[in-house]
Amino acid sequence: MFKYFVKKALVSVLTLWIVATATFALMHMVPGGPFLAEKTPSAATLAALKEKYGLDQPIHIQYKNYFVKLFRGDMGPSLKQRGREVNDIISTGFKVSARVGGLAVLLAICVGVPLGSLAAFNRGKWLDSVILIFSTTGIAVPSFVTATVLMMIFSVKFNLLPTYGLTSWKHYIMPVMSLAFYPSSYISRLTRSSMLEVMGQDYIRTARAKGLPKSRVIFKHALRNALLPVITYLGPLLAYTLTGSFVVEKIFTVPGLGNHFISSIINRDYTMIMGTTIFLATLIIVMNLIVDIVYKIVDPRIDLK
Repeated sequence: MFKYFVKKALVSVLTLWIVATATFALMHMVPGGPFLAEKTPSAATLAALKEKYGLDQPIHIQYKNYFVKLFRGDMGPSLKQRGREVNDIISTGFKVSARVGGLAVLLAICVGVPLGSLAAFNRGKWLDSVILIFSTTGIAVPSFVTATVLMMIFSVKFNLLPTYGLTSWKHYIMPVMSLAFYPSSYISRLTRSSMLEVMGQDYIRTARAKGLPKSRVIFKHALRNALLPVITYLGPLLAYTLTGSFVVEKIFTVPGLGNHFISSIINRDYTMIMGTTIFLATLIIVMNLIVDIVYKIVDPRIDLK
């Protein structure tokens, strides 16, 4: 187990370095710069700004300087949000996105797993068809359509929920539902297909032949093994959802991290691009490591090497 974690840590560091290097190279290959807006500054002003942020130096020097600071935990100042550090922007935005995203993932699990199990145990019946329609719709419909429909129903028509901000528990309902609709649908399909496969295994037939209660067969034997594909999906899902959705955050005016992913690219905010990319890559790696640990807990037969 210890060797596995050491190997995983080394691979993770290498992966982060490759992601950061590729992002740094591609970022500087794109035409334009962080200081070129609709009104182009004078040559003297542009030269002073580049000198201030070290952009007047050769690319390899900029690369070295950035990674030296990064190893110290410093992602540098934002080039567009003057006076703000990238670390502070990510920390503030992530706290908001993580609250909304965490609730969305929890809702998706609580809805998707039971629906998938019900569909599997009612295969071919009307309930199975209804759940399949729900899951197919959730996968096919984009999040901005879901958000718009929810706003039309709960805000415009019935005037029950607020449409922007996060100042009360009511403000969380529509953003969380918008984020949870797709993953809950996908999880229900994953659970259904996995449950159908598991229910045909020999150990399930043996448990039934022993006269075990149906509830014990379902929850102790079938569902536990059927959750492995769902756990695999939850790793990257958590990473992407906790860091925020640009579309949902934009529609509901949520001050989360998702907006910074897009705005940093549009504004050519180099340090912000690097910071958000490295943060997301780190979160994905951590979540995948947690998934491996949960694998071992759910199925002790799995050997981590």
